[in-house]
Amino acid sequence: MRPKTAGTRARPTVLTALSALLLATACTSGDGKEPAKGSDTPASSGATTGAGKADGGKSDGGDSGTGNGGAAGGDTSKPLSSPQLERSALATGDLPGFQVSTGKSALAPAGQPAADTPTCQPLADAMGDAPSPRAKSTVNRGLGSVKSVGLAVSASVSAYSEADAVRLMDGLKKAVGACGKGFTATLQGRSGSYREVKETPFTAEGADETVSWTAVGTNEGVATPVHLVVVRQGATVARFMALDLARRVPPRVPQEVADKQLAKVGQVRAG
Repeated sequence: MRPKTAGTRARPTVLTALSALLLATACTSGDGKEPAKGSDTPASSGATTGAGKADGGKSDGGDSGTGNGGAAGGDTSKPLSSPQLERSALATGDLPGFQVSTGKSALAPAGQPAADTPTCQPLADAMGDAPSPRAKSTVNRGLGSVKSVGLAVSASVSAYSEADAVRLMDGLKKAVGACGKGFTATLQGRSGSYREVKETPFTAEGADETVSWTAVGTNEGVATPVHLVVVRQGATVARFMALDLARRVPPRVPQEVADKQLAKVGQVRAG
């Protein structure tokens, strides 16, 4: 990403409250850190590990897969190891027109946001360090568009048990349908409200399931449209979040970003 302008620097607190994830990754892409190179060292590359409380929601009959390999290569039902996640994470050079960063801003809080409504908790979780607390390990990256100045995209890849990955997607589907009027999320005393939650069509090549939605986050009187996409490939979950720091157009996760991420996951799994 090009150096930040005064306009993008004016809202660090707002962005922190709206999304810990985005400030932790995408908003560091212009901070002078070295681009990600696909290192196998999770501790220095924005990786988190651990499992926590279960996701809400049961299967709603959606297009869930069983991860038997297929075009992705290898057995998709087996969770990737932390080194495999690192190798599968996006790196500078993977996508023409994008710079990729790793690391986490010192301003960014850590953890999972808490929604004021239990039904909407999966949507709040999707903006935390990991797509849900049951992730075994997660690697985050931030992408800045060179051509569309201001477009910031966070991309993460997480390992789950396949059953937990399916539950995650089921919970997101139900939450998107139930939380259209909005919710409030709080993390470390900072709160942001989300309204106009709407399902948005998105197809990721090689995905067993995809959930895509837009929302308008508001903090301190500033409204920020966001677009989130979560895709599952067997036991692997990739999450993407986009916003326009220049505040010119409604942000969208670029198709090529999602497709490239799933392609790299398949390549690593195939060995």
